[in-house]
Amino acid sequence: MPQRKKRSEKLLTVSHMKTDKLVEQRLNELEQKAADILAKKVYSFTSDRGGEVYYKVDTPSFKAWAASALNILQRVFGENSIHYRHFEEVFKENKESRWSSTLEECKAILQVAAEDYKGGYLFNTRGLIQAEAFSNILEQANELLASGYKDPACVVVGVALENTLKELCIRHNIAQGKLDKMNADLAKAGEYNMGMQKQITAWADRRNKAAHGDWNTYTTDDVNDMLHGVTRLIAEHI
Repeated sequence: MPQRKKRSEKLLTVSHMKTDKLVEQRLNELEQKAADILAKKVYSFTSDRGGEVYYKVDTPSFKAWAASALNILQRVFGENSIHYRHFEEVFKENKESRWSSTLEECKAILQVAAEDYKGGYLFNTRGLIQAEAFSNILEQANELLASGYKDPACVVVGVALENTLKELCIRHNIAQGKLDKMNADLAKAGEYNMGMQKQITAWADRRNKAAHGDWNTYTTDDVNDMLHGVTRLIAEHI
């Protein structure tokens, strides 16, 4: 049990480092959009007291940007996160949403959130749950293999592989289907390279042989290599 726990913790630790490329892309887009809006700010007035200069930005553009920013902060960080609450507070303090200073403050909050996300300092709850579930499946396969049951172990690893591809398809908004089709679509989407695509095809073929009783076409070492390979795939992509 201690060894099983250590392997699960290792798998989860690596999964923590995985960031969603689509989220990063969206955060970058929103930062650039804020910069574009600020670039078009216009002079409004200068304070008589302190001489502070006030600039206005296009209100509809600011509100649309803020709605998109709040949406991604809510989905990625949650409504109870400091990033979401701070952004919402600053934005709502200025109901007109027309001052460049307000947009600059909101933009700064989004940038900090983006830095935390890209730096791997946040954990994706769904990713953690999936990684733990896959880890348990792989541990079952490992125990079967250690007990000399290579064929059931191969089938179990195949289940983990197929479920991994389904999870990745969900993240990329790719339709789930047959394993080969999901594999090809994920490679096309850039989730992994052609070498990994070919390796997954080989693993899937081995799983199919195990499921159909062609047990003499692969060895215990083959299943062991498959087990370690699928474990790495999950650790790096879930």
